[in-house]
Amino acid sequence: MQTFTSEQLKNCTKEEMISIVLQMQQENALFAERIAVLTANRFGRKTEKLDCCDGQQSFFNEAEAEADSTAEEPTIEETVTVVRRKAGTREQDLRGLPVRVEEHALDDAQLTEIFGESGWKRLPDQIYRKLEYTPAVHEVVEHHIAVYASKKDDTIVKAERPAELWNNSIATPSIVAAIMNAKYTNHMPLYRIAAELQRNGVTIRKQTMANWMISVAERYLSLIWEQFKKELVKRPVIQADETTVKVTKDGRPAGTPSWMWLYRNGEYDSAHSIVLFEYQKSRKTEHPVAFLKGFEGTLVCDGYSAYSKLGKENPAIEVANCWVHARRHFANAVKAVKDKKAVHKTLAYKALRLIGRIYDEDAKTAKLSPEDRVEYRHRKVLPLVEALFAWIREHKDDVPAQSETGKGFTYCLNQETGLKVFLNNGLVPMDNSSAERSIRPFTVGRKNWVLIDTTHGASASAIIYSLIETAKANNLKPYEYLKILLTEIPKHMDGSDLTFLEQLMPWSPNIPEECRIPAK
Repeated sequence: MQTFTSEQLKNCTKEEMISIVLQMQQENALFAERIAVLTANRFGRKTEKLDCCDGQQSFFNEAEAEADSTAEEPTIEETVTVVRRKAGTREQDLRGLPVRVEEHALDDAQLTEIFGESGWKRLPDQIYRKLEYTPAVHEVVEHHIAVYASKKDDTIVKAERPAELWNNSIATPSIVAAIMNAKYTNHMPLYRIAAELQRNGVTIRKQTMANWMISVAERYLSLIWEQFKKELVKRPVIQADETTVKVTKDGRPAGTPSWMWLYRNGEYDSAHSIVLFEYQKSRKTEHPVAFLKGFEGTLVCDGYSAYSKLGKENPAIEVANCWVHARRHFANAVKAVKDKKAVHKTLAYKALRLIGRIYDEDAKTAKLSPEDRVEYRHRKVLPLVEALFAWIREHKDDVPAQSETGKGFTYCLNQETGLKVFLNNGLVPMDNSSAERSIRPFTVGRKNWVLIDTTHGASASAIIYSLIETAKANNLKPYEYLKILLTEIPKHMDGSDLTFLEQLMPWSPNIPEECRIPAK
């Protein structure tokens, strides 16, 4: 904003003073909006759901939209009826768990006293179920390798030693998988895992655990990660996202951000799910270029320039942009309005309503085939999308470009081509939400352990997170799957034939049944 001296202001004409005041008002409004957005992001609800847009994809809870002043509060009996579990739910909850039967019966003496000699018959048992919990059990397995010597000469033969993760280490697939599961699935820092083991009489230093994680990831699990990558780049749609991570010892000044990139197959891909993390020191375009080498299809992502540049430089890749990001500035603008009655008059609110209608209509295609989805989108969704962009062009000059609403208009117009890709491809979702959901476990874990010590640790974390999230996406138990991998892979490390890895893919029929989450 231009500044003026007292002398300059004294010499201003009436029209110039009006212009100065209007500019100050606009600057103050933009500043107030920025403060409101920062406050809402720091202290407000993190969700972007709105209950104010005709029940559509909404961004804040507007109580008066749902309130009914004539409605009476439910009675206690009605409340209990609402929360009562459906019949058979308990059986569903316990399905797939091992069952130990305990008999509770009367002996013959007691029965004779009650009924007389042979005066009874046994009816079907009354059966009820309880759930028992057995804490983790740790035991030392002492291996005795038989050694034989010839009576005739100096020949000595030993019995075959089983394949191990490392010789002269106490580590086994079960304990290493348990530590991985605790850290990368349940987000526990290593020092807490070490403390919990110590309380159970087991002493393993957190530094030892860290070495195990890095060594196992680099030596064994990286083979599976590479196999996943080969499979992923064959898919027609890949969704991508990225988030920051702090690495303390990477040869750069303290506080320099590093990045964890995520790639996964498309939400509408009928093939098995693959979720891959990759650690890189920067957010440069060269990283997705290298990762996606050989990929020919549609990349679903946000509006980050690295992705759009990739699409421009590689004609084999079409970039589809995310509608959640398209509506985010409008959501910020709505959150910043303190008078919730006035919010309905804002352009941001109108934009959210229009985008919400697009979401509502596209949601009806969820169970359709890709071909039918495109046909429905052309008939029902395309007119709504075109109407939105026509409305944006009509009102883009009605608000300052620096305001949240103005930024939302600019974003939509800049990404218009990418935002419309989903209309012509039935395998492309409207937004990148599935990728954001896949990256969330990493961000949750990051809040607990805060930073990673070395680049080796960051790369190891990327590999382990990839295996765990892919296992979860294919309805496998992460601990059981990791234990199988760490048991089987060391058996094949003497040769160069990697075809055995196909048998260890999460979707392989060779994966034991105990690894699978029981269907409910």
